[in-house]
Amino acid sequence: MPKYMLIMRGTDESNAAIRAGFEELAATTYHYIEELVKAGVFVAAEGLDDAGQGVVVDFSGETPVVTDGPYGETKELFGGYFLLDVASKQEAVEWAKRVPSVTGSKIEVRRVAGDDEMPQDNQGSVEERAGSESTGRI
Repeated sequence: MPKYMLIMRGTDESNAAIRAGFEELAATTYHYIEELVKAGVFVAAEGLDDAGQGVVVDFSGETPVVTDGPYGETKELFGGYFLLDVASKQEAVEWAKRVPSVTGSKIEVRRVAGDDEMPQDNQGSVEERAGSESTGRI
């Protein structure tokens, strides 16, 4: 079966609402994960730390530039994910509709590319990556 990632996206306002009702939301989320496990579709789930604690590595110039925190112009931030092994995009969407959340949050549903969709010339891929090390890009 294909895998789908349910990407949790939030704004400053929705993230504040999550923090305010965290204990209740955590309990509801635990119950949701139990349902995913019982249905046999659960692969993984993780939440991310505050975006302000991260860094951004920007490759738009000659050399990578590292800055603290998320992109300043970002309105929504990736806050975590659920990874599901389901039969179809529609099934993933149905599970996404049930993710415990708060007003203003969004769930992006994306299919994870399978191994059979990756370039088969693994040696070529390794050589390309090795050649790109001199530029610092992969």
